[in-house]
Amino acid sequence: MEKIFDNTEAALALKSDSELERARFLFELIKRDTLVKIGAAVTKFALKFRLPVEGLIRSTVFDHFCGGITEDDCLPVIDRMFSKNVHAVLDYSVEGKEEEGQFDKAMFKILKTLEYARHNKAIPYIVFKPTGFGRFEIYEKLTAGKKLTQEEQVEWNRIKNRYDRVCGKAFEYDVPILIDGEESWMQDAADELAESMMFKYNKETAIVFNTLQLYRHDRLDYLKELHQQATEGRFKIGMKLVRGAYMEKERERAIRLGYQDPICKDKATTDALFNEVLIYMIKNLENMALFVGTHNEESTYLVLQIMQRCKIAENDKRIWFGQLFGMSDHISYNLANFGYNVAKYLPYGPVRDVMPFLFRRAEENTSVAGQTSRELYLIKNEMKRRKLVKSV
Repeated sequence: MEKIFDNTEAALALKSDSELERARFLFELIKRDTLVKIGAAVTKFALKFRLPVEGLIRSTVFDHFCGGITEDDCLPVIDRMFSKNVHAVLDYSVEGKEEEGQFDKAMFKILKTLEYARHNKAIPYIVFKPTGFGRFEIYEKLTAGKKLTQEEQVEWNRIKNRYDRVCGKAFEYDVPILIDGEESWMQDAADELAESMMFKYNKETAIVFNTLQLYRHDRLDYLKELHQQATEGRFKIGMKLVRGAYMEKERERAIRLGYQDPICKDKATTDALFNEVLIYMIKNLENMALFVGTHNEESTYLVLQIMQRCKIAENDKRIWFGQLFGMSDHISYNLANFGYNVAKYLPYGPVRDVMPFLFRRAEENTSVAGQTSRELYLIKNEMKRRKLVKSV
């Protein structure tokens, strides 16, 4: 099929020359693993000792990958993207909070975001992390099949209540909600909660979406089992498909504790599984909806080919494409230019609190062969194109 992702003029139209230069600088850094690790360590040190670095962070990495500190900060960014038919998924990206008050605060933040989305067609989805609503150790204990103490059971009930309040409001407002995936040793408990929300709220259409991290070799089998449950329970399956975000941590833990590595043996196997799940879901689209979270061009082209072959409209609301803000604009904006449903994950939150998320994003990019080089190649091509235009 026609290759559409090399059009840098369409992909980078919203970026000023100075923003392009900043992007080039950042991706030159990110492609060097040693520099990423040094930069992360220095930044953590500076933030820990409250050195005056937030302004520098804000003007470089933060503003490139984040929409702002608050929802209101994000609105100009959302409006700019929507002018090119690219939507936003507001992502409150504060991590590492472990108190009940913080979990409630995160829930109310998501409820507030739902209010924004309810009245803004540029925000088609909202998102939250399971560990934003409760302690990792509770999910981990349940996933391991261990019995909770009485106090822990009360805590778990509060987690379930937070899920239900948010998913119930999403259902009321008709705004789909994406539940992120996390580490495998806590994911079963999170999956069960997401499934219960699907059973309750996805009777007519997919409102609640779970996440399949497809570097895990068991995820197609899991999806097929869930499909059987959905057929019997008469509910729709919503799934965000990603390759995965915790590979090194997963492998290290499997080796240390002596259990089978849950991750596919290599990238080619992961890519094949990702594509197999794509095909399975689109073949069962009458009972499923998918959010294709990928920066991989081949997988994206595969979806387009299947949609064309099956005569599925570009704007069919059951298929959305998603990329992270600040990355893969050549995919996002060119897809939107051809009428496909596209949304950028738009992280936001206080600079200090969002940095763990940004560190992980940078580390992931250094581990994806070719991803950063492709970004740099396209940015440099657009800079050359603009220079030629100005010289004429």
